[in-house]
Amino acid sequence: MASPQENDSKPETTIIVTDTKPETTLILRSNEGEIFEVPETVAVLSVTIRNIVEDGCASGVIPLEEVDAETLSWVITYFKKHAALLDPSSETEKDELDAEFFSDKDFNSLLAIVNAANYLNVTELQDASTKQIANFIRNKGVPAVRKLFGVENDYTPEEEEALRREHQWAHEDGVEPDED
Repeated sequence: MASPQENDSKPETTIIVTDTKPETTLILRSNEGEIFEVPETVAVLSVTIRNIVEDGCASGVIPLEEVDAETLSWVITYFKKHAALLDPSSETEKDELDAEFFSDKDFNSLLAIVNAANYLNVTELQDASTKQIANFIRNKGVPAVRKLFGVENDYTPEEEEALRREHQWAHEDGVEPDED
């Protein structure tokens, strides 16, 4: 026979406390004056923006004077996609996401993104965009790289030839022919 205490047991009650507070939205302004409303949980992927929030300076518009509207839009898209991966995810998933994100970006867009990532202190985006830039210039000759970066050749023909001899490995097979 069961004791009276066993029959009097009450079912366990689980109380779940949820944070019903609406998600905070931050207002970011590009250097062109365009306004972007971004969930705080997404925007704080930027160390710069996180510091502004932690310092209590995010009550109004956060001006991002070094980032144009198009680039800021790309950065926010990147944040949103990567915020969904904050749960432990594989490097393969991140690489696939990055490949998709960068697939339609030209060289100048990549430069703008890496500069924005530097300004906003987003190491992951900076690493991913510099990797894309490295892939873009891989196997390019010196003149092609100079042209991409807008670097004027200030070597004399003799100095350039001496450098070619000294660093012959950099001019060996696998380098695409230079366009004149």
